[in-house]
Amino acid sequence: MELPRGMKDFEDKENANIEHIRYHFKKLSNLYGFSFMDPSPIELLSVLETKSGPAIRDEIYYFKDKGDREVALRFDFTVGLTRYATAQKSMRLPAKISAFGGVFRYDEPQKGRYRYFHQWDVEIYGKPNLESEAEIIELTSRLFDSLLLKDITIDINHRNLVESFINQIFDSQDPKLVADMLRAIDKIQKKSKQEIINEFKDRYDIIKLEKILEFSQIKGTIPEIEAKLDTTKLQSWTELKQLLDSLENRGVVNTRINFGIVRGLDYYSGMVFEVFDKNSTLGALAGGGRYDSLTKAFGREDIGATGVAGGVERIILTMQEQKIIPETKQTRVSVLYINEEMQKVAMSIASLLRLNNIPTDVDLSGKNLKKQIEQASESKYCIIVAPKELENSKVVLRNMQDGSESQIDIEQLTDDPQSILNLKMP
Repeated sequence: MELPRGMKDFEDKENANIEHIRYHFKKLSNLYGFSFMDPSPIELLSVLETKSGPAIRDEIYYFKDKGDREVALRFDFTVGLTRYATAQKSMRLPAKISAFGGVFRYDEPQKGRYRYFHQWDVEIYGKPNLESEAEIIELTSRLFDSLLLKDITIDINHRNLVESFINQIFDSQDPKLVADMLRAIDKIQKKSKQEIINEFKDRYDIIKLEKILEFSQIKGTIPEIEAKLDTTKLQSWTELKQLLDSLENRGVVNTRINFGIVRGLDYYSGMVFEVFDKNSTLGALAGGGRYDSLTKAFGREDIGATGVAGGVERIILTMQEQKIIPETKQTRVSVLYINEEMQKVAMSIASLLRLNNIPTDVDLSGKNLKKQIEQASESKYCIIVAPKELENSKVVLRNMQDGSESQIDIEQLTDDPQSILNLKMP
Protein backbone atom coordinates (compact mmCIF):
# COMPACT_ATOMS: atom_id res chain seq x y z
CA MET A 1 0.00 0.00 0.00
CA GLU A 2 1.35 3.44 -0.94
CA LEU A 3 0.43 7.04 -0.21
CA PRO A 4 -0.69 9.38 -3.00
CA ARG A 5 2.22 11.22 -4.62
CA GLY A 6 3.32 14.25 -2.65
CA MET A 7 1.98 12.97 0.69
CA LYS A 8 4.02 11.62 3.58
CA ASP A 9 3.77 10.28 7.11
CA PHE A 10 5.24 12.50 9.83
CA GLU A 11 7.20 10.32 12.24
CA ASP A 12 8.14 11.12 15.82
CA LYS A 13 11.36 13.04 15.16
CA GLU A 14 9.85 15.23 12.44
CA ASN A 15 6.76 15.83 14.55
CA ALA A 16 9.03 16.89 17.41
CA ASN A 17 10.73 19.44 15.13
CA ILE A 18 7.35 20.78 14.00
CA GLU A 19 6.21 21.05 17.61
CA HIS A 20 9.45 22.89 18.47
CA ILE A 21 8.62 25.58 15.91
CA ARG A 22 4.95 25.61 16.97
CA TYR A 23 6.02 26.22 20.58
CA HIS A 24 8.21 29.22 19.70
CA PHE A 25 5.61 30.60 17.30
CA LYS A 26 2.71 30.37 19.77
CA LYS A 27 4.83 31.89 22.54
CA LEU A 28 5.73 34.86 20.33
CA SER A 29 2.24 35.34 18.91
CA ASN A 30 0.95 35.48 22.49
CA LEU A 31 3.67 37.98 23.50
CA TYR A 32 2.63 40.22 20.62
CA GLY A 33 -1.07 39.97 21.46
CA PHE A 34 -2.27 37.74 18.61
CA SER A 35 -5.34 35.56 19.16
CA PHE A 36 -4.63 31.99 18.07
CA MET A 37 -7.23 30.16 16.01
CA ASP A 38 -7.52 27.27 13.55
CA PRO A 39 -9.62 28.19 10.50
CA SER A 40 -11.63 25.46 8.79
CA PRO A 41 -9.56 23.03 6.68
CA ILE A 42 -12.35 22.99 4.06
CA GLU A 43 -13.63 26.07 2.26
CA LEU A 44 -16.12 26.67 -0.51
CA LEU A 45 -14.20 26.71 -3.77
CA SER A 46 -15.73 30.10 -4.57
CA VAL A 47 -14.15 31.54 -1.40
CA LEU A 48 -10.67 30.35 -2.40
CA GLU A 49 -11.21 31.74 -5.90
CA THR A 50 -11.83 35.16 -4.35
CA LYS A 51 -8.13 35.32 -3.55
CA SER A 52 -6.56 33.91 -6.69
CA GLY A 53 -9.23 33.50 -9.37
CA PRO A 54 -10.34 30.34 -11.22
CA ALA A 55 -6.72 29.48 -12.10
CA ILE A 56 -6.22 28.39 -8.48
CA ARG A 57 -8.04 25.14 -9.35
CA ASP A 58 -4.83 23.87 -10.96
CA GLU A 59 -2.93 24.27 -7.67
CA ILE A 60 -5.32 22.96 -5.02
CA TYR A 61 -7.35 19.93 -3.99
CA TYR A 62 -11.04 20.51 -4.77
CA PHE A 63 -14.06 18.26 -5.20
CA LYS A 64 -17.84 18.07 -4.90
CA ASP A 65 -19.20 16.97 -1.55
CA LYS A 66 -22.30 14.84 -0.99
CA GLY A 67 -24.43 17.98 -1.19
CA ASP A 68 -23.06 18.61 -4.70
CA ARG A 69 -21.20 21.71 -3.42
CA GLU A 70 -17.79 22.59 -4.83
CA VAL A 71 -15.40 22.64 -1.88
CA ALA A 72 -11.62 22.63 -1.48
CA LEU A 73 -8.91 21.97 1.09
CA ARG A 74 -7.24 25.11 2.43
CA PHE A 75 -4.02 26.02 0.64
CA ASP A 76 -3.02 28.67 3.19
CA PHE A 77 -4.45 30.41 6.26
CA THR A 78 -4.88 33.89 4.80
CA VAL A 79 -8.14 33.13 3.01
CA GLY A 80 -9.82 31.46 5.98
CA LEU A 81 -8.68 34.10 8.46
CA THR A 82 -9.76 36.91 6.13
CA ARG A 83 -13.14 35.27 5.51
CA TYR A 84 -13.57 35.04 9.27
CA ALA A 85 -12.34 38.57 10.05
CA THR A 86 -14.43 40.28 7.38
CA ALA A 87 -17.58 38.50 8.63
CA GLN A 88 -17.13 39.78 12.20
CA LYS A 89 -18.96 43.10 11.97
CA SER A 90 -18.50 43.90 15.66
CA MET A 91 -14.86 42.76 15.94
CA ARG A 92 -12.61 45.27 17.70
CA LEU A 93 -9.96 46.67 15.37
CA PRO A 94 -7.12 46.28 14.84
CA ALA A 95 -7.65 42.53 15.10
CA LYS A 96 -4.50 40.41 15.42
CA ILE A 97 -4.93 36.71 14.57
CA SER A 98 -2.41 33.86 14.27
CA ALA A 99 -2.62 30.26 13.07
CA PHE A 100 -0.41 27.18 12.74
CA GLY A 101 -1.16 23.91 10.99
CA GLY A 102 -1.29 21.86 7.81
CA VAL A 103 -2.21 23.09 4.33
CA PHE A 104 -2.72 21.32 1.00
CA ARG A 105 -1.41 22.28 -2.45
CA TYR A 106 -1.40 20.36 -5.69
CA ASP A 107 2.07 21.66 -6.58
CA GLU A 108 4.92 19.59 -7.94
CA PRO A 109 6.59 18.14 -4.81
CA GLN A 110 9.98 19.67 -4.08
CA LYS A 111 12.65 19.72 -1.40
CA GLY A 112 11.15 21.16 1.75
CA ARG A 113 7.58 20.99 0.52
CA TYR A 114 5.16 18.13 -0.05
CA ARG A 115 1.53 18.48 -1.11
CA TYR A 116 0.60 18.50 2.56
CA PHE A 117 2.87 20.65 4.69
CA HIS A 118 2.80 23.03 7.64
CA GLN A 119 2.67 26.80 7.88
CA TRP A 120 2.65 29.45 10.57
CA ASP A 121 0.70 32.64 9.89
CA VAL A 122 -0.02 36.02 11.51
CA GLU A 123 -2.45 38.66 10.22
CA ILE A 124 -3.52 42.15 11.32
CA TYR A 125 -6.90 43.50 10.18
CA GLY A 126 -7.87 47.15 10.50
CA LYS A 127 -7.10 50.60 9.16
CA PRO A 128 -3.97 50.41 6.99
CA ASN A 129 -0.96 51.86 8.77
CA LEU A 130 2.80 51.55 8.75
CA GLU A 131 3.09 50.32 12.34
CA SER A 132 0.97 47.24 11.61
CA GLU A 133 3.39 46.33 8.84
CA ALA A 134 6.36 46.93 11.13
CA GLU A 135 4.74 44.75 13.82
CA ILE A 136 4.36 41.85 11.39
CA ILE A 137 7.99 42.10 10.25
CA GLU A 138 9.28 42.50 13.82
CA LEU A 139 7.49 39.34 14.99
CA THR A 140 8.85 37.49 11.96
CA SER A 141 12.40 38.57 12.75
CA ARG A 142 12.02 37.60 16.43
CA LEU A 143 10.73 34.15 15.50
CA PHE A 144 13.86 33.36 13.49
CA ASP A 145 15.96 34.76 16.35
CA SER A 146 14.19 32.47 18.84
CA LEU A 147 14.95 29.48 16.60
CA LEU A 148 18.65 30.49 16.73
CA LEU A 149 18.89 30.80 12.96
CA LYS A 150 21.81 32.89 11.71
CA ASP A 151 22.39 34.94 8.55
CA ILE A 152 18.68 35.64 8.12
CA THR A 153 17.79 38.65 5.98
CA ILE A 154 14.38 40.23 5.41
CA ASP A 155 14.05 41.68 1.91
CA ILE A 156 11.41 44.43 1.72
CA ASN A 157 9.80 46.19 -1.22
CA HIS A 158 6.62 48.07 -2.16
CA ARG A 159 4.35 46.98 -5.00
CA ASN A 160 3.31 50.56 -5.80
CA LEU A 161 6.97 51.51 -6.20
CA VAL A 162 7.61 48.74 -8.74
CA GLU A 163 4.38 49.40 -10.59
CA SER A 164 5.19 53.11 -10.87
CA PHE A 165 8.61 52.28 -12.33
CA ILE A 166 7.05 49.90 -14.87
CA ASN A 167 4.56 52.59 -15.94
CA GLN A 168 7.41 55.10 -16.32
CA ILE A 169 9.50 52.80 -18.50
CA PHE A 170 6.65 51.73 -20.76
CA ASP A 171 4.83 55.10 -20.61
CA SER A 172 1.64 53.17 -20.04
CA GLN A 173 -1.06 52.53 -17.44
CA ASP A 174 -2.05 49.13 -18.86
CA PRO A 175 -2.90 46.77 -15.95
CA LYS A 176 -2.13 43.68 -18.04
CA LEU A 177 1.34 45.02 -18.90
CA VAL A 178 2.02 45.71 -15.21
CA ALA A 179 0.82 42.22 -14.25
CA ASP A 180 3.07 40.62 -16.89
CA MET A 181 6.10 42.63 -15.76
CA LEU A 182 5.46 41.70 -12.12
CA ARG A 183 5.38 38.06 -13.16
CA ALA A 184 8.63 38.54 -15.07
CA ILE A 185 10.27 40.06 -11.97
CA ASP A 186 8.92 37.27 -9.77
CA LYS A 187 10.38 34.64 -12.11
CA ILE A 188 13.88 36.14 -12.17
CA GLN A 189 14.69 34.34 -8.89
CA LYS A 190 14.05 30.97 -10.55
CA LYS A 191 14.88 31.52 -14.23
CA SER A 192 17.68 33.14 -16.19
CA LYS A 193 17.32 36.61 -17.67
CA GLN A 194 17.42 35.19 -21.21
CA GLU A 195 14.66 32.67 -20.46
CA ILE A 196 12.37 35.48 -19.29
CA ILE A 197 13.23 37.66 -22.29
CA ASN A 198 12.41 34.75 -24.60
CA GLU A 199 9.06 34.31 -22.86
CA PHE A 200 7.99 37.96 -23.26
CA LYS A 201 9.89 39.21 -26.33
CA ASP A 202 6.98 38.73 -28.75
CA ARG A 203 4.73 40.97 -26.69
CA TYR A 204 6.99 43.68 -25.27
CA ASP A 205 9.94 45.88 -26.20
CA ILE A 206 13.06 43.90 -25.21
CA ILE A 207 15.08 47.01 -24.23
CA LYS A 208 12.32 48.15 -21.87
CA LEU A 209 11.92 44.64 -20.49
CA GLU A 210 15.67 44.50 -19.79
CA LYS A 211 15.41 47.80 -17.88
CA ILE A 212 12.67 46.28 -15.71
CA LEU A 213 14.77 43.17 -15.04
CA GLU A 214 17.86 45.29 -14.26
CA PHE A 215 15.76 47.37 -11.86
CA SER A 216 14.63 44.19 -10.09
CA GLN A 217 18.26 43.33 -9.32
CA ILE A 218 18.75 46.49 -7.21
CA LYS A 219 19.04 45.79 -3.50
CA GLY A 220 20.73 47.35 -0.47
CA THR A 221 20.35 49.98 2.22
CA ILE A 222 18.54 53.29 1.70
CA PRO A 223 21.81 55.27 1.20
CA GLU A 224 23.14 52.62 -1.19
CA ILE A 225 20.03 52.72 -3.36
CA GLU A 226 19.74 56.51 -3.32
CA ALA A 227 23.36 56.66 -4.53
CA LYS A 228 22.49 54.45 -7.54
CA LEU A 229 19.06 55.72 -8.48
CA ASP A 230 16.93 58.85 -8.59
CA THR A 231 14.29 57.76 -6.11
CA THR A 232 12.34 61.04 -6.14
CA LYS A 233 10.18 59.78 -9.02
CA LEU A 234 9.41 56.43 -7.38
CA GLN A 235 5.98 56.21 -5.84
CA SER A 236 5.94 55.02 -2.18
CA TRP A 237 9.73 55.43 -1.72
CA THR A 238 9.13 57.70 1.29
CA GLU A 239 6.71 55.15 2.76
CA LEU A 240 9.32 52.42 2.35
CA LYS A 241 11.93 54.55 4.10
CA GLN A 242 9.51 55.23 6.97
CA LEU A 243 8.91 51.50 7.38
CA LEU A 244 12.62 50.75 7.66
CA ASP A 245 13.00 53.62 10.12
CA SER A 246 10.23 52.12 12.27
CA LEU A 247 11.89 48.71 12.15
CA GLU A 248 15.25 50.17 13.16
CA ASN A 249 13.48 51.88 16.08
CA ARG A 250 12.12 48.47 17.10
CA GLY A 251 15.62 46.98 16.98
CA VAL A 252 15.09 45.03 13.75
CA VAL A 253 18.26 45.53 11.71
CA ASN A 254 18.46 42.42 9.48
CA THR A 255 16.51 44.13 6.70
CA ARG A 256 17.31 45.49 3.26
CA ILE A 257 15.41 46.88 0.30
CA ASN A 258 15.13 44.51 -2.67
CA PHE A 259 13.27 45.71 -5.77
CA GLY A 260 13.01 42.09 -6.96
CA ILE A 261 10.54 41.14 -4.22
CA VAL A 262 7.02 41.53 -5.62
CA ARG A 263 5.21 38.40 -4.33
CA GLY A 264 3.56 36.88 -7.39
CA LEU A 265 -0.04 36.92 -6.17
CA ASP A 266 -2.15 39.71 -7.63
CA TYR A 267 -3.91 40.72 -4.42
CA TYR A 268 -0.86 42.37 -2.77
CA SER A 269 -1.40 46.11 -2.69
CA GLY A 270 1.51 47.68 -0.82
CA MET A 271 4.50 46.59 1.23
CA VAL A 272 5.80 43.08 0.48
CA PHE A 273 8.68 41.11 1.98
CA GLU A 274 10.40 37.73 2.02
CA VAL A 275 12.78 36.06 4.47
CA PHE A 276 15.94 34.23 3.37
CA ASP A 277 18.92 32.41 4.79
CA LYS A 278 21.72 34.19 2.91
CA ASN A 279 23.78 30.98 2.68
CA SER A 280 21.02 28.62 1.54
CA THR A 281 19.47 27.77 -1.81
CA LEU A 282 16.16 26.65 -0.33
CA GLY A 283 14.37 29.86 -1.28
CA ALA A 284 12.13 32.05 0.86
CA LEU A 285 11.46 30.80 4.39
CA ALA A 286 8.55 33.20 4.88
CA GLY A 287 6.79 35.93 2.97
CA GLY A 288 3.98 38.42 3.27
CA GLY A 289 2.81 41.96 2.88
CA ARG A 290 -0.23 44.21 2.65
CA TYR A 291 -3.28 42.86 0.83
CA ASP A 292 -6.14 45.36 1.25
CA SER A 293 -7.69 44.24 -2.04
CA LEU A 294 -8.55 40.86 -0.50
CA THR A 295 -10.62 42.32 2.33
CA LYS A 296 -12.42 44.43 -0.27
CA ALA A 297 -13.09 41.31 -2.35
CA PHE A 298 -14.78 39.85 0.74
CA GLY A 299 -17.02 42.92 0.93
CA ARG A 300 -15.20 45.01 3.56
CA GLU A 301 -14.14 48.36 2.13
CA ASP A 302 -13.54 49.73 5.62
CA ILE A 303 -10.62 47.50 6.67
CA GLY A 304 -7.27 46.49 5.27
CA ALA A 305 -4.98 43.60 6.10
CA THR A 306 -1.31 42.76 6.37
CA GLY A 307 0.29 39.44 7.26
CA VAL A 308 3.00 36.86 6.82
CA ALA A 309 3.23 33.08 6.49
CA GLY A 310 6.23 30.78 6.84
CA GLY A 311 6.96 27.24 5.68
CA VAL A 312 7.66 25.01 8.68
CA GLU A 313 9.36 22.12 6.86
CA ARG A 314 11.60 24.52 4.96
CA ILE A 315 12.61 26.18 8.24
CA ILE A 316 13.42 22.75 9.68
CA LEU A 317 15.68 22.04 6.68
CA THR A 318 17.42 25.38 7.26
CA MET A 319 17.97 24.52 10.92
CA GLN A 320 19.50 21.22 9.83
CA GLU A 321 21.75 23.00 7.33
CA GLN A 322 22.94 25.29 10.14
CA LYS A 323 23.33 22.25 12.43
CA ILE A 324 20.85 23.62 14.96
CA ILE A 325 19.48 20.77 17.04
CA PRO A 326 16.27 21.77 18.83
CA GLU A 327 15.68 20.66 22.39
CA THR A 328 12.89 18.27 21.50
CA LYS A 329 13.73 15.30 23.72
CA GLN A 330 11.94 14.99 27.02
CA THR A 331 13.79 13.93 30.15
CA ARG A 332 12.41 10.44 30.67
CA VAL A 333 12.48 7.84 33.43
CA SER A 334 12.19 4.08 32.93
CA VAL A 335 10.80 1.73 35.59
CA LEU A 336 12.30 -1.76 35.31
CA TYR A 337 11.46 -5.00 37.12
CA ILE A 338 13.47 -8.14 37.85
CA ASN A 339 10.71 -10.70 37.39
CA GLU A 340 6.98 -11.10 36.89
CA GLU A 341 6.26 -10.74 40.62
CA MET A 342 7.87 -7.29 40.60
CA GLN A 343 5.94 -6.14 37.50
CA LYS A 344 2.84 -5.06 39.43
CA VAL A 345 4.89 -2.80 41.72
CA ALA A 346 6.72 -1.38 38.69
CA MET A 347 3.41 -0.56 37.01
CA SER A 348 2.19 1.20 40.16
CA ILE A 349 5.37 3.31 40.40
CA ALA A 350 5.16 4.20 36.70
CA SER A 351 1.56 5.36 37.10
CA LEU A 352 2.49 7.45 40.12
CA LEU A 353 5.36 9.17 38.26
CA ARG A 354 3.07 9.94 35.33
CA LEU A 355 0.52 11.45 37.72
CA ASN A 356 3.34 13.75 38.82
CA ASN A 357 3.90 14.84 35.20
CA ILE A 358 7.12 12.82 34.79
CA PRO A 359 7.46 11.14 31.34
CA THR A 360 7.85 7.48 32.24
CA ASP A 361 8.36 4.23 30.31
CA VAL A 362 7.70 0.72 31.56
CA ASP A 363 7.88 -2.56 29.66
CA LEU A 364 4.47 -4.11 29.02
CA SER A 365 5.49 -7.43 27.49
CA GLY A 366 7.51 -9.14 30.25
CA LYS A 367 10.97 -8.78 28.72
CA ASN A 368 13.96 -9.82 30.80
CA LEU A 369 15.92 -7.17 32.69
CA LYS A 370 18.72 -6.99 30.12
CA LYS A 371 16.26 -6.20 27.33
CA GLN A 372 14.50 -3.64 29.52
CA ILE A 373 17.82 -1.86 30.19
CA GLU A 374 18.57 -1.79 26.47
CA GLN A 375 15.18 -0.17 25.82
CA ALA A 376 15.85 2.40 28.54
CA SER A 377 19.17 3.59 27.09
CA GLU A 378 17.86 7.10 26.38
CA SER A 379 16.28 7.61 29.81
CA LYS A 380 17.99 9.83 32.37
CA TYR A 381 17.21 7.44 35.23
CA CYS A 382 16.06 3.86 35.67
CA ILE A 383 14.13 2.77 38.73
CA ILE A 384 14.69 -0.96 39.23
CA VAL A 385 12.20 -2.96 41.31
CA ALA A 386 13.98 -6.00 42.77
CA PRO A 387 12.86 -8.55 45.47
CA LYS A 388 15.69 -7.95 47.95
CA GLU A 389 15.38 -4.16 47.94
CA LEU A 390 11.57 -4.33 47.92
CA GLU A 391 11.63 -6.30 51.18
CA ASN A 392 13.20 -3.19 52.76
CA SER A 393 10.71 -0.85 50.98
CA LYS A 394 13.41 0.39 48.63
CA VAL A 395 14.12 0.46 44.92
CA VAL A 396 17.36 0.89 42.98
CA LEU A 397 17.92 4.23 41.23
CA ARG A 398 20.40 4.04 38.35
CA ASN A 399 21.81 7.14 36.64
CA MET A 400 21.92 6.14 32.98
CA GLN A 401 24.41 8.87 32.13
CA ASP A 402 27.23 7.72 34.41
CA GLY A 403 26.03 4.26 35.50
CA SER A 404 26.01 5.07 39.24
CA GLU A 405 23.43 3.42 41.47
CA SER A 406 21.84 4.09 44.84
CA GLN A 407 18.91 2.84 46.87
CA ILE A 408 15.96 5.09 47.71
CA ASP A 409 12.91 4.58 49.89
CA ILE A 410 9.71 3.92 47.97
CA GLU A 411 7.85 6.18 50.42
CA GLN A 412 10.29 9.01 49.71
CA LEU A 413 9.90 8.45 45.97
CA THR A 414 6.11 8.51 46.15
CA ASP A 415 6.02 11.59 48.43
CA ASP A 416 8.21 13.81 46.26
CA PRO A 417 9.35 12.18 43.02
CA GLN A 418 10.41 15.47 41.40
CA SER A 419 13.05 16.25 44.02
CA ILE A 420 14.25 12.64 44.37
CA LEU A 421 14.86 12.37 40.63
CA ASN A 422 16.18 15.95 40.34
CA LEU A 423 14.22 16.49 37.14
CA LYS A 424 13.22 19.80 35.64
CA MET A 425 9.65 19.28 34.52
CA PRO A 426 6.98 21.72 33.28
